[in-house]
Amino acid sequence: MAMQKLWGGRFTNTTDCLLEKLNSSIDLDRRLYNEDIEGSKAYSRVLVSSKLLSQEESNLICEGLDQIKIEWTRNEFVIKEGDEDIHTANERRLKELIGDVAAKLHVGRSRNDQVITDTRLWLRNAFGELEELLKHLIKVIANRSVEEVDIIMPGYTHLQRAQPVRWAHFLLSHAWNFKSDSDKLQDMYKRTNVMPLGSGALAGNPFYIDRMKLAHDLGFETVTQNSMQAVGDRDFIAEFLFWSSLTGIHLSRFAEDLIIFSSKEFNFVEISDSFSTGSSLMPQKRNADSLELIRGNAGSLFGYCSTLMMTLKGLPSTYNKDLQTDKEAMFSCFDKLSVILNIASGTIKTLKVNNTNCKNALSFDMLATDLAYYLVHKGTPFRLAHHDAGRVVAEAEKRNVPISDLPLDILQSINVNFKKDVVKIWDYENSIEQYQTIGGTSRSNVMTQIDLLKKWLSRYNISSKKA
Repeated sequence: MAMQKLWGGRFTNTTDCLLEKLNSSIDLDRRLYNEDIEGSKAYSRVLVSSKLLSQEESNLICEGLDQIKIEWTRNEFVIKEGDEDIHTANERRLKELIGDVAAKLHVGRSRNDQVITDTRLWLRNAFGELEELLKHLIKVIANRSVEEVDIIMPGYTHLQRAQPVRWAHFLLSHAWNFKSDSDKLQDMYKRTNVMPLGSGALAGNPFYIDRMKLAHDLGFETVTQNSMQAVGDRDFIAEFLFWSSLTGIHLSRFAEDLIIFSSKEFNFVEISDSFSTGSSLMPQKRNADSLELIRGNAGSLFGYCSTLMMTLKGLPSTYNKDLQTDKEAMFSCFDKLSVILNIASGTIKTLKVNNTNCKNALSFDMLATDLAYYLVHKGTPFRLAHHDAGRVVAEAEKRNVPISDLPLDILQSINVNFKKDVVKIWDYENSIEQYQTIGGTSRSNVMTQIDLLKKWLSRYNISSKKA
């Protein structure tokens, strides 16, 4: 005999089998089993305060729910026909375990406020996991930066060699992006940590339950203030999906840099065998597939974001079944991002830097800006100094020699402020060390960045906020 549906009282005909399949979400939302159980346990306790359950009945419900959690944890829970979602499955099993008392649990509660509560609880915990992965990645980058702070390489704009920088400064430029991503998680946590339970289907709960007590029991900071808004709100998921997209973009750009740097044309870095693959035809190939897959998956992360946004844009207010599709995007983004963050950490930790190739890629034309600065120090206005430094570059190209080989009389024919001490410019270390202003690539600034990141890493995190 098929199980009676939670909503089936007013229906006389059976549901079409194809609609049953489309309507079922248990394969996805089974991941919410723990949150659904904890939410139901807390709700049973608050029903005691409202005298809708006796203490004995609440205890019995909680014991039954604990048994169900054990079954899920051990992968022993049996999903049956009619278990269209996690709420239905858990309620059905609870009734099997404790009898008719289970039917009292849902009073005043709708799956509309139940599912969004479960989802907020799950995502709140997911934030903590993602934060730890981000912080581990930042720690890997910071540690490498300390060890390799003296490696100098070309810095690029427009993918053209621009100015010399420290390899560590390059690494840390990505670490600061990831710190920004982590900071955004902290902000999102606060907006997600708001409890909608007690909103009912859309009009609220008529049984005078203490929502603030319920929120505290579940570790929420506060409660929603409008029941209609609460059951239809998916902004926090959309924000998470956008955050995932942006974090994926940051990972993708880092991956792209390292893919380029690992090519034979650059050969600045070598990706370890553990994070590379080969070719089925060309034996010599070492492909940076770990980084290419990070780059590729960044696109799918954005796809999930745009999918939900298009779903939301056409909906009327409160709950609509379209919203059931939110969890596929949320779970998929979390799963993909967790994997690629781990892959990123492993790839960066194990790659090798070719110090010699980084150094050999430097050229004196990258110090043309230093020529302009030299003239500024000699009293030439910057715009004129910039123009004259360009003329020096053009003259060197015309003579087919490095700019450092131009004789002083030629330099002075361009600008009389060039003196014998211009030769001091042709030193990459000195060039780098002039950038002493906060944020620059000098050694002291790089070490300051590392120190700031390590102090930030040691501070409290999302996990410490849990009740």
